[in-house]
Amino acid sequence: MSAPLADAGSAAMWPPGTVQLEESNRTIHEIILQPRPTEDPNDPLNWSKVRKYINFAFVCFYVLMVNEFLNAATPTWGPMNKELGFSYEILNDSYAVGCAFLAIGALVLVPFALKFGRRPLYLFSTMLQFGLSIWAAKMTTVADLMLINILQCAFGALAEVIVQMTVADVFFVHQRGTMNSIYIWVFNMSSSLGPLIAGFIAKAQGWRWVWWWNAIIFGVTISLVAFGYEETKFNPSSVPTFLPGQSPETDANQLSNSISSKSADVATAKPKDIEEGPKEVEEGSRQLGPVTINLNIPRKTYLQKLAITTPSGSDGNNSLLRHMYQPLILLGTIPAVAWTALVYGILVALADVMSTILSSFMTKPPYNFDSSQIGMMNIPKIIGSTLGSLIAGPFSDWLVVYLARRNNGVYEPEMRLWAIVPFIFLVPIGSLMFGIGLNNKVPWPAITVGLGLYRAGIAPISGITITYLTDSYKDVIGDGLVGVTIVRNVFSTAFIFALSPWVAAVGIKYVLVTIVLIATVILSFLAVFIIFGKIFRARSAARYKYYAARQYKERAL
Repeated sequence: MSAPLADAGSAAMWPPGTVQLEESNRTIHEIILQPRPTEDPNDPLNWSKVRKYINFAFVCFYVLMVNEFLNAATPTWGPMNKELGFSYEILNDSYAVGCAFLAIGALVLVPFALKFGRRPLYLFSTMLQFGLSIWAAKMTTVADLMLINILQCAFGALAEVIVQMTVADVFFVHQRGTMNSIYIWVFNMSSSLGPLIAGFIAKAQGWRWVWWWNAIIFGVTISLVAFGYEETKFNPSSVPTFLPGQSPETDANQLSNSISSKSADVATAKPKDIEEGPKEVEEGSRQLGPVTINLNIPRKTYLQKLAITTPSGSDGNNSLLRHMYQPLILLGTIPAVAWTALVYGILVALADVMSTILSSFMTKPPYNFDSSQIGMMNIPKIIGSTLGSLIAGPFSDWLVVYLARRNNGVYEPEMRLWAIVPFIFLVPIGSLMFGIGLNNKVPWPAITVGLGLYRAGIAPISGITITYLTDSYKDVIGDGLVGVTIVRNVFSTAFIFALSPWVAAVGIKYVLVTIVLIATVILSFLAVFIIFGKIFRARSAARYKYYAARQYKERAL
């Protein structure tokens, strides 16, 4: 091991992600905000609740449109097959090619989000999807089909990665479960809502109008992102921040001394230099010392908030190229990144396989579904995702506060993983109901129940595992999520490319049974991380700090 990685310091006591979420005095029960806000009024952590939620609403609308665009194609496959002569094998391959470029796009684009900010990537991606919608509406050749899928997925990959970066920029630890669940719900709903609406449009107006409507709505989305979305990447000012040099992993004695010192400074400061932090930051919460806003730091004007880029300086330890290979290192050396990638990858790949099988086989006897009926099969997916997300997000946030309170106010990210347990059995039950039912040609209502149960299981699991990773390794979350996205799309690409010959060789039932067995093995490691996750974090602390120090400077890494 190299020298910079050798010293873990006090990682055994305070590994990455372990934070004081409540005072150890159990009679108080007030939440301590983590991560620590700075004194800068422009710090997104200091924004009002309304400002945070409005900004997050723009992000969710972006996700809804991009993911809808990526998933709306399947109901158009039947009409395209008849009009353009595209075989279902070619259509399956176009889907698989798109999955491959979802992985490549994340690896290439996220370094630009780290360097120049989230806003330019959101804006440019939306503009490109607008142009691709017009191209898709005029598609005539297989080359058109493949190139559109490549480009829309390469830039659509941002919807799978950059949102969690935004959540980590703006929201506190005890809020992230709910916000990530909202994101997962929007992501899953749009992947189901897109085909649902596309099916009716294809039947009523023709398949090309699916893409013309996308072009129209993307035009509106461009305006919303351009004039409404604020940059959440935060470059600290030169004014010292609250608790300089501190981090959530700081030793308890050091933390206490720093608080006392800071409190003394605040007590003697001139009133014109500080003001009480707005209560909108978090009603009912309290800091390890007073929340102060430094009035010497000017607030940004509206035009400054909408700057196209927010570039970070470089200290020689980071570069765009580094962030194109660093995700692979984290993926191979930090257990939580690898496990989250495998969980997210197998669940989304299984969902992709189920959607592809649905679109290919339910157009045939005994079902003989048309494009609108194929689209309506997404209703149970929407219901399942909604129920799972509505329950799991708030439940996981409540659970971490409850368990931290029982742990003398100290929060360990593994506490959040307990919230997965009630939902984990829905994954094999739902997917096997779908696969075996379709294979045995059971009536379609049984197929819909399987789809709904599966979606009710994967929505909470996906959201909670992503939040666990964010809580554990926030300072490298951009690189970590790129690794997750790569594995997720490698799974999907491999399974979709192999799907047609695989089903032909063994049948739908055994394809689904095999994938479910793989998923069950991966999900069973939940117990390992609940028990040993803190040990894994402690042992990877030095490596985490090494790579956190090589991120573009946002806050105090």
